[in-house]
Amino acid sequence: MAAAVTLALLACFPAAVLSRRDVLELGDADFDYLATEHETMLVKFYAPWCGHCKKLSPDFEKAATRLKGTVQLAKVDCTAHSETCGRFGVSGYPTLKIFRNGKESSPYDGPRSADGIYQYMKKQTGPDSVQLQTEEDLQTFINNYDSSIVGVFAGTDSSHLSEFLRAAALLREQFRFAHTVDLKLGDKYGVTSEECVLLFHPPRLTSTFEDSVVVFRDHLTIGSLRRFIRDHINGLCPHMTMENRDRLRVRDLLTAFYDLDYHHNIRGSNYWRNRVMKIASKFSGRGLAFSVANKKDFLSELEEDFGLGTSDGGELPFVTIRTKLGHKYTMREEFTRDGQSLERFLEDYFAGRLKRYIKSEAIPERNAAAVKVVVAESFDEVVNNPEKDVLIQFYSRSCPHCKKLEPVYRELAETLISDPNIVIAKMNAADNDIPLGYDVQGYPTIYFAPARRKDEPIRYEGGRELKDFLKFLQSEESFSLASGAAKDEL
Repeated sequence: MAAAVTLALLACFPAAVLSRRDVLELGDADFDYLATEHETMLVKFYAPWCGHCKKLSPDFEKAATRLKGTVQLAKVDCTAHSETCGRFGVSGYPTLKIFRNGKESSPYDGPRSADGIYQYMKKQTGPDSVQLQTEEDLQTFINNYDSSIVGVFAGTDSSHLSEFLRAAALLREQFRFAHTVDLKLGDKYGVTSEECVLLFHPPRLTSTFEDSVVVFRDHLTIGSLRRFIRDHINGLCPHMTMENRDRLRVRDLLTAFYDLDYHHNIRGSNYWRNRVMKIASKFSGRGLAFSVANKKDFLSELEEDFGLGTSDGGELPFVTIRTKLGHKYTMREEFTRDGQSLERFLEDYFAGRLKRYIKSEAIPERNAAAVKVVVAESFDEVVNNPEKDVLIQFYSRSCPHCKKLEPVYRELAETLISDPNIVIAKMNAADNDIPLGYDVQGYPTIYFAPARRKDEPIRYEGGRELKDFLKFLQSEESFSLASGAAKDEL
C-alpha cells in the first residue's frame, strides 16, 4: 500500500521529486505540496531567456549544494508556470522569495553570489537568538567566522531580554544573536551581576590594536542596540567582501588589497592587516575608515576604477581611498613592512596634497565639431562652466541606441552652434569616470547642467527628436535661445 502511494505521488510530481539536483524544480501542480515540506525555502522565479537569470544560475546551484540539509533552494520557470508566478506577484526576473513552511515570508534582499546566498540563508534558519546555557555554549557560538552579539540577562522575565529578542528578530538577516539568563557568563568580560550586551569580533580578526569584545551598557531599546551594533560591528579594520562593501562605503574608506584568505591562512592574512591597524590607530577619529580585502575578489574593480593591474605591487598590498563623494586616491609608493609608506600616504591625504585618480580618456587636441567631446579630465572645464548651459549625453560606443541618436544629436548641436550660451556635449561613459550627481545606469543617458546651478543637473526624459530637445532646452534655458533656426523648429 505504501509503495502504491509513493508511486502515485511520483506520478503527480515527477519534475520535482525525481530531480536529483540540489535545486528543486517546482511548477503549478506541485508548488504548494513541496513548499510545505520545508521549514525554510528560497525560491527563484525566472525566465529561461533572461540574461540576469542565466548569470545567477551557477551561484544559485553552488549555494544550494552548500545549504543542502538546512535550507532548500528551488526554482520556478515563469514561462511555463505563470499561475504560480502570478500568485506571488512576480513581475521581473529573477525574483527571489523566502518561504517558511509553505508560506511566503519575505523577499530575498541579500547578495547574489554563492557565498552571499549561503551566508544570508544560513541566518534564516533556527531561532532569532540562540539561547546559551553554559560557558561552553558561549565559546562555541562566538568561535565563528562572523561577529556575534550576545545578550546577558538576569532571567527569562527581564524586560531587556524581550526587547533584545525583538531586535534580534528584526536584524537576524544581518547579524548573529544569542542570549543567556545566567549573569555569570558575563563575569570574565567585566560585567559581574549586570545585564548587558556583548559584541564579539570574530576570532580570526583578533588584534592587539583593539579589544575583541565591546560591552553595551546603555538603556536597551531596538534603536539604541541597532546604533551600538552599527558603530562597533566593523571594528578598526574590517574584512571587506563583495557582500559587505556597500555598507562599508557609506564612509570615506581606505582599503589594503592583497592575497588575503581567512579560510586557509589566518596568520598570513593578518600580517598586513596588523600593519594597517598600527597606522590606522594613529589616524582614528579623523573621518576615515579602514579595511582589508582579497585582491583577487576586487581585481576588475581595481583595474577599471583605479587603473591598477596584476603587475602592480606584486605580493605587496594595493592601497586605495574611495570617499563617499566618489573621489579616488591610490598609494603609488610601495607598501613598506614598517608601515611608514602608508603613514606618509595618510599624512598627504589629510593635508590635501594627493592628486585624485580620475579614469579619463585623453583631452582631445581638437574639439571643433558642433558636439563637444568631454572626458573626465575636462568635465569641470566644459560641463561645470558656470557661464554655460550644457546638455551632456553619456554614451557607449557599442550602444545601438546611441548610434541611432547620433545624427539627431549632431543636428541639435549644429542648430544651436551660433548660440554662445549653450554647449551640446557628449562623454564616453564606459571609459571615463562619471561625476557625482549624474546617475548613469544605461545608454544613452542625457543631463542638462544649467548655468550657475551646476550642483542641480536635470535628467532629460523626453523624446529623441530634434523638436523634443529644442522644446526642453527652451523650457530650462538660463538664457534665451539665440538661434532663429531653433525657433523655426519649435
